[in-house]
Amino acid sequence: MPKLSEGHFRISMTATAQEKPYFSKVTVIGVGLIGGSLALKMKANGLWGTVVGVGRSKANLEKAVELGVIDSFTHDVSEGVRGADLVIIAVPVRTTIPVLKDAVPALKIGAIVTDVGSVKGGIVDEAEKLMPEGVFFVGAHPIAGTEYSGVEAAFATLFEGRRCILTPTGKTSREAFEAVGALWRAAGSKLVEMDTAAHDKVLASVSHLPHMIAYSLVNSVADVDGEIDGVLGFSAGGFKDFTRIASSSPAMWLDICAMNRDALLDVIKVFESRVTRLKTLLQAEDYTALMEEFERAKRVRDSI
Repeated sequence: MPKLSEGHFRISMTATAQEKPYFSKVTVIGVGLIGGSLALKMKANGLWGTVVGVGRSKANLEKAVELGVIDSFTHDVSEGVRGADLVIIAVPVRTTIPVLKDAVPALKIGAIVTDVGSVKGGIVDEAEKLMPEGVFFVGAHPIAGTEYSGVEAAFATLFEGRRCILTPTGKTSREAFEAVGALWRAAGSKLVEMDTAAHDKVLASVSHLPHMIAYSLVNSVADVDGEIDGVLGFSAGGFKDFTRIASSSPAMWLDICAMNRDALLDVIKVFESRVTRLKTLLQAEDYTALMEEFERAKRVRDSI
């Protein structure tokens, strides 16, 4: 397992809840809800020195400086990561590897690169192939977020009490892994270690599928609204709560679905079979079995 060079960050290699990872220069590529919230938390705790933001939107980056999320910004990935001890890639998942390719030539020896993407298999595999000798990649995914995007949606307590999944492989530097883990613990997260395939199947089930269902449900009701004018106007708390995530960024979720296609198709098949069962029971007027389905779902939901 490769070793980190000493001196570019301070951290206890034995993880404890009290450890305080410090990085003197951090680059956040994609200063939105996740990247911005992490920067706010780390800067407030005095755990990051200079923070450079990288992104395409000048307005968003200027707002990030105004809000104290970052200290400076650039649109050039290579310029932004030069000299950074820690690089956090917080862009849409299909953009992660292209961004990393732009960053690699400018990364210093000893730098740690991590991401926050909700798909890990393709990203981690490709990232590890790209890493030069003496530069380290650790896959990470904080299970936190809202339906809002952009740096103005960022807040420092976003990760408190939430899980963050780390996806090390046999090639992962243990020191880099501990450093990234300490970072997320300092943000308030509870760490979970998982292999990439398991991560992608789990997230397809509990995150990606619900978004697909929410988009489908809203569009279904919109279709009914075309037949009976004003149906959406009668939507109450239940419908609004259930479909809140349909307000999430369509572009971001297109990327996620495309990258996690196989695992998502698998869980969609499971969902289709459950909906078909409910339809069959309703058609057969088998209300006893229908009640059993409802009761099972209630038990599972109440246990969460």
